[in-house]
Amino acid sequence: MLIYYITGIILIPGILLAVYAQSKVSSAYTAYSKVYSKNGITAYEMARGVLSRAGLNNIQIRKVNGRLTDYYDHKNGVIGLSQGVFESSSVAALGIAAPEVGHALQYADNYAPIKARNFLVPVVNFASRLMWPLVIIGIIFGLAVPGNLIGDIIIYAGLVFYGSSILISLVTLPTEFNASNRAAALLTESGILTVEETNGAKKVLNAAAWTYIAALVMALLSMLRFLAIIFMSRRRR
Repeated sequence: MLIYYITGIILIPGILLAVYAQSKVSSAYTAYSKVYSKNGITAYEMARGVLSRAGLNNIQIRKVNGRLTDYYDHKNGVIGLSQGVFESSSVAALGIAAPEVGHALQYADNYAPIKARNFLVPVVNFASRLMWPLVIIGIIFGLAVPGNLIGDIIIYAGLVFYGSSILISLVTLPTEFNASNRAAALLTESGILTVEETNGAKKVLNAAAWTYIAALVMALLSMLRFLAIIFMSRRRR
């Protein structure tokens, strides 16, 4: 068990980056939630209007509980806007809601990365749950029967499964960046926000992007940690 605690140090940079990303999102959202658009349109009205112009009237927009719990559910055709976003006309609220609309537009435009991500999510969720059990079983098997290839095969199978989570993080980045770019464009080109207000919305969007970068870094560091655990376990044989 000591190995797991020692190798846990590898994750510290990723944890710190994740904390930084969340604090950046929170501070940007708090600052621009007090800045209201001159247009006066709410996040719900913006989302409904953009979807209607795109012919996506079948997509529902619902108010959901929580803070910054906004999402787009393609399977059920629902955009969920959090309580502080749904009825607000603040620059922050519009900046948070616009990428969710952007995701709906991505599907309408047959944007390949988001379709790939949608396909990979259930596969990765299943595979990642198998990773730790396989790695632990492989290590135990290897210690019990030194030099046996079966233990190594089990370990490598676990690592391959976990590698899928890195893949989905890589696919998520262009998807989210594209949604953010679409969001900034639609807010400006439609006249919903002024250029100055859009710059504020971009700060909220850029802050949110850090959470996806942090997720990728954490996935890479976790893989590095697992490799370190395997290496250290072998040295103890």
